[in-house]
Amino acid sequence: MNCEVLCIGTELLHGDIVNSNAAYISKSLAHIGIDVHYQSVVGDNPTRMKEAFLLAFSRADLVICTGGLGPTKDDITKEITAEFFNLPMEFDNDSLEHVKNIFKKFNREMTENNVRQAYFPKGSIILDNKNGTANACIVNAQSNGKKNICILLPGPPKEMIPLMDTEVIPYLKRFSENIVVGKKVAVINVGESKAETMIMDLIDSQTNPTIAPYAGSGRVVFRVTAKAKSEDEALGLINPVVNELLHRFGDNAFVLSSDSVEHDICKKIVNRNVTISTAESCTGGMIASKLVSYPGISKVFKEGFVTYSREAKINILGVNKSTIDKYTEVSEEVAKEMAFNVTKISNADIGIATTGIAGPTGGTDDKPVGLVYLCVYYNNQYFVTKKVYFGARDTVREQASLHALEMVRKII
Repeated sequence: MNCEVLCIGTELLHGDIVNSNAAYISKSLAHIGIDVHYQSVVGDNPTRMKEAFLLAFSRADLVICTGGLGPTKDDITKEITAEFFNLPMEFDNDSLEHVKNIFKKFNREMTENNVRQAYFPKGSIILDNKNGTANACIVNAQSNGKKNICILLPGPPKEMIPLMDTEVIPYLKRFSENIVVGKKVAVINVGESKAETMIMDLIDSQTNPTIAPYAGSGRVVFRVTAKAKSEDEALGLINPVVNELLHRFGDNAFVLSSDSVEHDICKKIVNRNVTISTAESCTGGMIASKLVSYPGISKVFKEGFVTYSREAKINILGVNKSTIDKYTEVSEEVAKEMAFNVTKISNADIGIATTGIAGPTGGTDDKPVGLVYLCVYYNNQYFVTKKVYFGARDTVREQASLHALEMVRKII
């Protein structure tokens, strides 16, 4: 079975609302071995909605729609679905009671147009929406001599997600004999094109499992995915490929246990129980922000300093004025003093320091825009990296912050 996700709503086309539903639905279906070949968005227009339905069912067995189940005149998804399958609309008394009870619960008067939410294409399997007034439904019907499934879900994610998890996925499992399992390998300090070149032979020969790269600021993540009858069988296919990736990229790579590289690094810092403090110049507190985004980091994160100016480096961190005079603020020597001093000020095991030129101005021939010195002081040793990043100001800051945390991961 293959699926098309069709999200309905003019507000999505205008960019007023970010379409997070498509991503969640696709990810959920992948776990049960149902492939999503297309994602579409269409506004609340009857003609264009009919065209979108016709196109979707011409290339998919299953179409999952979100949006257009509410009480207003432009909420016409159920009507368009019924028309597509040549089905009459049918009243469901339980759904009307559902709407009435929600209005009563919040002590609000129910207007007459809410009765529309109690009508469904005839024969629908109605799904009780515990988080909103609009019940969802599953339509399993014939169209053009072909058996199709159309699932209509509400647009708000707080309503769609629970229905997807508790109703839709259990229903669809019967149509898939396989499950899909994936593992992700994060690679730092290797560019996307070089990383792909290093494993091109694996990509060229892939069948099951498959390797899919995607890049972010300062990182490349390879998702290794296998389809099999059981999780153990899938892992048996995945693990040799993951081990080969780790072998080829060495200490620049590690297996991700979450969706965030930063969270995995923070988890390791917490598990090692090493205390840490930061002294940031060009990154402007971004490293500290990444640390505190991880729940439980308070166990090890001591203090964070943003010493952006020359005076702050001298007066707050105690960097020697003579060091700055001789080497300038953007130098290995200053980065080392920042990292060392912040551990002494805060009594931390690890000190991270950054100093550089984030841009877009301020660079010279000797010290171009994007130049950053990263230093980690740990266990009486200095670990210094000099990097020249390319991109906008915030891109430089993002890459430097991630690489600083990656240095900590390697060191500990």
